[in-house]
Amino acid sequence: MTSPAQARSAARLAAVQALYQQHMERTALPRLLDEFHQHRLGAEIEDAQFAAADVALFDDIVRGVDARRDEIDALIAGRLAAGWTVARMDKTMLQILRAGSYELLARADVPLGAVISEYVDVAKAFFDDREAKFANGVLDAVGKQVRPG
Repeated sequence: MTSPAQARSAARLAAVQALYQQHMERTALPRLLDEFHQHRLGAEIEDAQFAAADVALFDDIVRGVDARRDEIDALIAGRLAAGWTVARMDKTMLQILRAGSYELLARADVPLGAVISEYVDVAKAFFDDREAKFANGVLDAVGKQVRPG
């Protein structure tokens, strides 16, 4: 059985995957959400069982990033080194930062440290420690801006 914490973690990972698919394939939001609800969240694919996810959190993250993408991208861009742009970033990392930034902006019910920790863990699923530290640094800087004090 999946715990509530595991379901939230699974929702965040799935949200990053959905945002990546939307970015790469330009999948319409209703179709994207339906596909994940029907075929990915908690499903078994090629003998691999996906963890049951917190569907409400998944939907909130994906819809929220979609609705506030320009605002979120501006926050991220403001935290990048000189010469780097959002367009130049690795597409998976960009989705991790978008999802994490959305939660920092819109989900005051989730502690800042928990958001950062969760998305650093997501980054570790795709990247090595160097990139996970990058995600930590960007999300920490975004968090300090959007949640001062």
